[in-house]
Amino acid sequence: MLFAAGFGTRMRPLTADRPKPMIEVAGRPLIDHALEVVRAHGPEHIVANVHYRPDPLIHHLAGTGVGISHEDPEILDTGGGLRAALPLLGEGPVFTMNTDAVWKGPNPLDLLAELWQPDRMEALLLCIPTARAHGHRGAGDFLVQPGAPAARGPGAVYSGLQILRTEGLHDIADTAFSLNRLWDGMLARGSLFAAEYPGEWCDVGRPDGIAEAERMLGVHRV
Repeated sequence: MLFAAGFGTRMRPLTADRPKPMIEVAGRPLIDHALEVVRAHGPEHIVANVHYRPDPLIHHLAGTGVGISHEDPEILDTGGGLRAALPLLGEGPVFTMNTDAVWKGPNPLDLLAELWQPDRMEALLLCIPTARAHGHRGAGDFLVQPGAPAARGPGAVYSGLQILRTEGLHDIADTAFSLNRLWDGMLARGSLFAAEYPGEWCDVGRPDGIAEAERMLGVHRV
């Protein structure tokens, strides 16, 4: 599940006429950077949700085999958006991935799949130590504890990529809601885990993140 429906508020004015996943880094839209990583792992289904200025993204993805989950008239947030996309994704654990970041290093989906333990985990979040989290402002989101459940707190930065069981989505009455609602229950049950990514990652949520991501990738503009 590629989250691509947001308003791109932090990326203004570049998102005045396009959704954030169509902003280019190193000559390619952010959505293509995400798809390169996803396709290298090879999930059975890939779905992107759309809401804000969707036409450029829908046109870009036409013919690629990526399913489109339309959020209309209201945007549904991460939890509601994922639940609305389940008919296209299928039930069962899914990857969810933000599309406003760029990766450098081993395939992060491969890493999560290797570490996934369905008998212990309801979610496995991939996090980045702050020293390798380029473009991020803040102290981090989770304490990563190898072999033990994660905890909220200043520690590693959540990368926007996870494996998640989806059953709990059906227990929430609201139409629009954050996946934090699911995480809170998992934290209480000790079934939310996190792992550290060994490579580098750049948040491209703001205009200055574009140049930072290109530096991380070793791209030099003339």
